[in-house]
Amino acid sequence: MPDEPIEGIPVSNTATPDTTGRAPDTAAIDVRDPATGRVVGRVTDHSAAAVAEAVRRLRARQPEWEAIGVRERAKWLRAFQDWLLDNGPRLTEVVRSETGKTRFDAAIEVPAAVDLAKYWADRAEGFLADERPRPHSPIGLAKRLVSTVRPYPVVGIVTPWNLPLLNPCFDAFAALLAGAAVLVKPSEVTPLSAVELARGWAEIGAPPVFTVLTGGGDTGRAVVDTVDFVQFTGSTRTGRAIAAACAQRLIPYSLELGGKDPAIVLADADIDRAAAGIAYGALFNAGQVCISVERVYVEAAVYDRFVERLVGEVRALRQGRDGRAFTHDIGAMATAAQCDIVTRHVADAVAKGARILCGGKAFGGGRYFEPTVLADVDHTMLCLTEETFGPLIPVVAVADEDEAVRLANDSVYGLSATVWTGDRRRGERVARRLEVGAVNIDDAFANLMSFALPMGGWKDSGIGARWGGAAGIRKYCRQQAITVPRGPALPREPLWYPASRLRSRLVTTLMRAVDARGRRRLPIPARRNRQAATTDTTRTHP
Repeated sequence: MPDEPIEGIPVSNTATPDTTGRAPDTAAIDVRDPATGRVVGRVTDHSAAAVAEAVRRLRARQPEWEAIGVRERAKWLRAFQDWLLDNGPRLTEVVRSETGKTRFDAAIEVPAAVDLAKYWADRAEGFLADERPRPHSPIGLAKRLVSTVRPYPVVGIVTPWNLPLLNPCFDAFAALLAGAAVLVKPSEVTPLSAVELARGWAEIGAPPVFTVLTGGGDTGRAVVDTVDFVQFTGSTRTGRAIAAACAQRLIPYSLELGGKDPAIVLADADIDRAAAGIAYGALFNAGQVCISVERVYVEAAVYDRFVERLVGEVRALRQGRDGRAFTHDIGAMATAAQCDIVTRHVADAVAKGARILCGGKAFGGGRYFEPTVLADVDHTMLCLTEETFGPLIPVVAVADEDEAVRLANDSVYGLSATVWTGDRRRGERVARRLEVGAVNIDDAFANLMSFALPMGGWKDSGIGARWGGAAGIRKYCRQQAITVPRGPALPREPLWYPASRLRSRLVTTLMRAVDARGRRRLPIPARRNRQAATTDTTRTHP
């Protein structure tokens, strides 16, 4: 692909034209290809006022979007699915240009987005259908019970830079089908793909309920300050700040945050498959994925053999910038700061006694970091305790399964994990001992494309989850309870005023008969009632 700016990337977001009469935002952000450092696009750094105006417009259009019903909304999402397919090659180039990914890594984003669109469009109507629960007591049979959901008017989605096209789709599709209007604020490092999504929504003629506003930290804060629900994916530090801001406003939020995902390799595992799977799970997108494998615990009996296979897998990888062909396996680091973190973790480990088995260095002016395997590591080292988010694989020998589980759980993070074993029952047993939101047995990233399962973190890895069937779309809705009388209504309900001893006894006796156990079902004699009432009165009025 040429290194010149991509044709058609706008400086301002055409999905939200400014008709307010105020001065337009003029600050701009240059977007660079991390693999070359060259500018590939430019976007507006939107102000808080622009965010507030965009939210006002979205909130005004949302009732109409909700009113058309989920079937009509699904038609628009299917039309958008077609647009994604028709524009797939160009969108992949946009992803590649702003991330420095290889073609292989970039090519998955559009098909994955299409798969997700189909999942929600096919199932949303059933997921959002009214529920009619049975009354918990025979007394409740006088009412028909309805549990329904209504969307939050405007959902704000703040996304990171690692999957710039897929990340907005992860959450926007469900929110839109729920009936909400959606505002996406992508990372200022990789905003171009999200801008393309807004362009596509407009091109298919869909109602203007999906907007992308680009900008830096101030833009993101403005989103959190104005929307009705916040979905954030990113660092734990920023997630805490967003949670505090949402708590002040008493609005709901969902956070997918950092990870330090462990892999456990048991002695009965297929070592060749485990080495290949962990190499992929740790190094996809140069290790810049929230569920990347970031630490590996291997039973001592197979440790040497596993390390030999893993190093062989990693050394065979090709790293660099692709041209027109699928030439490389590992691409660039998204930012120089991220490369610095990997460098710091390797240096810290080596200073404390770790050995570099392959890789270990940045190159290309800090735009790349070699895929690296470390041995002789322990939990005093940053590479096993802090999130790395880079192409680094520290490997630890453990005595047995129990030690592997103990060390895997020795982390403030709990996003996901992998277990490699020849005994799937054993793998599932180990999985149930791990303090993480998802576990893949003999595979990596499988849960990322399993939309029927929830994807969420424990501990410092987040609050809430995306996907997971009906829960993944209902989270963008408020629950509403409706009671409807069955049969003709009485002139006056038994407990309505004025107070009456007879009606009170009638209702309470019926409740006692239904709810109490054994002899306690019997009505309390009237004489005992009067005595208790006298005693109570005496206590209250001495």
